Formats: sequence, structure tokens, C-alpha cells
Amino acid sequence: MRKKIVKHLMILFSIIMVSLMGTYIGLAVYYHNAFEYGTWINGVYCTGKSIEEVNEELVKDFTYEGVTIRDKEGNSYTISAQDIAYRFDFEKALEIYLQRQNSWMWVESLIHGEDTKLTPVVSYDKKLLEASMDTIPFLAEKQEKTDNLNVAIIKTNQGYELLNERTSVLNVEKARNIVVAAIEESRNEVSLEDEGCYHDLELTAQMKETLALWDKLDDFQQCGIVYQMGEEQVPIDASIVCDWIETDAAGSFLLDENGELQLREGAVEDYISRLAEEYDTVGKARTFRATRGEDVIVEGGIYGNQLDQQAEITYLTDAFLAKKKEVHEPAYKQKAWVQGKEDIGTTYIEIDMKEQKMYYYVQGNLQIETPVVTGNTSRKMGTPTGVNYVYLKQKNRILRGPNYASHVDFWMPVKGNIGIHDAAWRSNYGGTIYQTNGSHGCINTPRAAMEQLYDMVEVGTPVVMFY
Repeated sequence: MRKKIVKHLMILFSIIMVSLMGTYIGLAVYYHNAFEYGTWINGVYCTGKSIEEVNEELVKDFTYEGVTIRDKEGNSYTISAQDIAYRFDFEKALEIYLQRQNSWMWVESLIHGEDTKLTPVVSYDKKLLEASMDTIPFLAEKQEKTDNLNVAIIKTNQGYELLNERTSVLNVEKARNIVVAAIEESRNEVSLEDEGCYHDLELTAQMKETLALWDKLDDFQQCGIVYQMGEEQVPIDASIVCDWIETDAAGSFLLDENGELQLREGAVEDYISRLAEEYDTVGKARTFRATRGEDVIVEGGIYGNQLDQQAEITYLTDAFLAKKKEVHEPAYKQKAWVQGKEDIGTTYIEIDMKEQKMYYYVQGNLQIETPVVTGNTSRKMGTPTGVNYVYLKQKNRILRGPNYASHVDFWMPVKGNIGIHDAAWRSNYGGTIYQTNGSHGCINTPRAAMEQLYDMVEVGTPVVMFY
């Protein structure tokens, strides 16, 4: 009985083994012309599929519009797939992949599935590609142009600058080869800088001398001094300093015995003179917005800023040679309440002699408004126009002149003997009184308004006087 059971088991085992062998051999034969179990290519499930079937799916899912080429300046150009008759197909790549597949080892694929990335076999019209690259400026340059690249120092509105055409030069041949490779690999973008297509060209002895001179120029032009002119900052940069370098009649740089550039005699003086001409305001014409609602031009007067030019020449010469970096407020022979070109500010006295009105503003807010009487124009004693300032305040003053001596309680001179004061001898103000019965040139003011003004105004307050 036992022998019978063993015999049956042996027969059953043989049948199973034969079945398994048959299945193994059958699948090995099946996978000989099809992709084995667990095969993924470019995200497509390929198990049991033929090359033609997989190729059809891969082609359907693959798109390529062309390559964008970027240079180091950020310029970009695109060569479209259509322009070069671009074609692609995965069949050859799939054939190679399938040939590497061992169908007799299909059991391993049950354990180790595989997701492979394949690139298509690309074809394109080489002549069309060459023509397309020739339309791109940085790929169309010839070697002859590269050979003529130079090193030179040029003068611009920003000062002396170095023109070095021999650094970071595009290797056109390498760049074109990179573009071809990118298209054959179906890449969408290529950076010529990242691909190492730029290199420095060899320098001649003369070019090396030019670079050495440039180092001296660049150092000379480095100036960190900034003039604070009121709210405005005026940097002394290369555009200014470039004219401070000593040169000969031909414009060549003159070096001292140590081979260093020299500061041109009179250069700093010239600059400070121009700075003063631009920012000195004493006596200059100003556009002023009158309370009556129009812009008037006010010329003359003693108020304003005036640079101490000699002090600034000394400062700037020393600071420049010491390579100082600082914001500098200049020294003034005369300093207004506000520095810069708009020096009147928002606190001032306005005397409108056409309207015979006086106004006092504090930080832009009107505090006092009063009629006045100014100089007698019929006797050619009209009050002079200009921007002046209160330079003194006195009480109980006797004003003297030819054939008169008048007592005033409040006296504020603004230019010479011309001042603002009360006038007890007057009962009326404003209108046209000044034309026939005006003052000797001063601004006669009602006592109540004058007392208020005297208490509020500080010495130095601008006084804007106009018709």
C-alpha cells in the first residue's frame, strides 16, 4: 500500500514539474518578442507588449517644441522643432532595450520590476539647423571677429571705464555643438554659461599694460565722499573724479616718480567753485508761490547760503587723498535756515508790496495777516525786492534819516536800514497809500500786528519781499 502511495506521489510530482517547466519555457518564448513582466518605460506599462505597441504609446505621449538657448547676458533665442524638420521615434531604442532583456530570466522580473527612461532616436535636417543657428547673433560670429577683440580704457559720462572684450568670450564652435547635442537629446533649454561655453582669451603684453593702468585709474576714481546739500545728496563719483587726473596735451595720463596717477592742480578748486555756483543762494532769483495765488520771481536780497569755498577746498583735497568715505555737510560763510536750493523753507515773512499785505507763516501755517504801508514809489523810495532776513530785534528805537527822527516800539531790520516796524503816526494801512504817502523804504505795520510779530519771529527768519 505504501509503495502504491509513493508511486502516485511521484507521478503527481512529475506532472507538476513538467507543467511548471512547460509554463516557464512557454513564458520565456513569449517574452522573447515582448517585454517581460514589470517593465515600465517612460511611465508606460509594457508587459507583454510588442515594440510596435510600446512605440506607438511613447510617440503619442512625447512632445518636443524645440530648444531655447540662453547666453550669459540673459538673451534667449528659440530654435523650433518645425524649423529644422525635427522627427523622433522610440523604435530603435526599444529594440536595443529588448535585446538586452533575457527572456529565460523572466522570473526575476516578478521580484524586481523596472521603470526605465528612454530617449527617442532623433532626426532633423542638418542644413536647416545650421541656417537657424546662423540667425542667432551670438552663434553666428566668426573666429576672425574673436581674434580682433581688444582691451582698452574709454571715457564715458560715468568716468573712465575698462572695455575688456577678451574676458568671458563665447566659444562659438563649442556652443553650436552644445545646441546640436541638446536637440539630439530633445532638451528644451540650454544655458551656454552653465555648459562652460565662455572662456578668457590670451592677452598681449600691451593689453596687460592697459590692465595695469586701469587698476590705477579704478583706484583713483573710487571716491566715497557725498556732499549733503540740504535734503539733496551730491556724490563725488567717477563721473566727477575722472576730470581730476593730470594729463598731458595729448590726453595721456601723467604718472609721478612712483608710477602713480596725479591729482590735477586746480581740479578740486574748480569743482568747489561749480558746487558753490549751483548751491549758493544769496541774491539769486527764486520762484516763490505768493499767498495771492501766483508764482512770482524774487531776485536779490541778503538771505541765503554761501559756501566757504576755501574751507571746502582744503577739506575735499585731504579727504579725497585719504580715501575717506563719508557724508559731509559743507562749511558756510553764510548759512540760511534751510540748506539746498529751496532755502526759504516753510517758516517765513511774506511782504506782498503789490497787495500791501504782510503774512507770517510758521511751518506752512498762516499765523499773521495784516495790511502794511511800504516805501513811497512816487518819491523813488520804493521798498526793494529780494529775499532778506530778520537780522536784529530791538524795542524803543529812534529811526533817523534826512529831516526826520521817529520813535518806534518794535524794530526788526531785514536789509541795511530797511526794516519792519510799527508806525504810530499812521491810522490807515494797505491800499495805494504807498504810491504817494509811503514810507522811506521800511514796512510800516499796525502796532497790534507788529507786537504779535515781534514776539513770534526769531532772528534769521527769511523775509520774502516782492511786488
